[in-house]
Amino acid sequence: MNQVIRVTKSFGFEMAHVLSNYDGPCRNVHGHSYKLSVTVAGRPGHDAKSAANGMVIDFSELKAIVEREVIAQFDHSVVVGRLHDAEKREAFAKLFGNTVFVDFQPTCENLAACFAGRIMPHLPAGTRLFSLKLYETATSCAEWYAADNM
Repeated sequence: MNQVIRVTKSFGFEMAHVLSNYDGPCRNVHGHSYKLSVTVAGRPGHDAKSAANGMVIDFSELKAIVEREVIAQFDHSVVVGRLHDAEKREAFAKLFGNTVFVDFQPTCENLAACFAGRIMPHLPAGTRLFSLKLYETATSCAEWYAADNM
């Protein structure tokens, strides 16, 4: 068999953010229990002598990439856009400690695109990021698809 197969691994993490210039309650620092699903596509290997025989990617390898590039950096952090003035950014960092500054408004949509960009360069040859789904709440998510971004 030489068919393209999609493989998905899901992750959970806690993160807070604050939206600059937003005119609702999300202008205040608040947190979510995020769920991230990462789907990669490729052709399963066919080397009978390889430990990865029959796999697109070993789930443990995908887990290590996502944990290193996303979870380790964002879990239990406060994400703040550099749209805030320097004084506010400094206050957030001082007050919350683990503060991640990003060059965009840290909405669920922008975070999904950011995470896709962090994961893609680390995937092994023969695999590609197919999609990413980031749940900010149990009923609200943003989806990123490679086909939409070529």
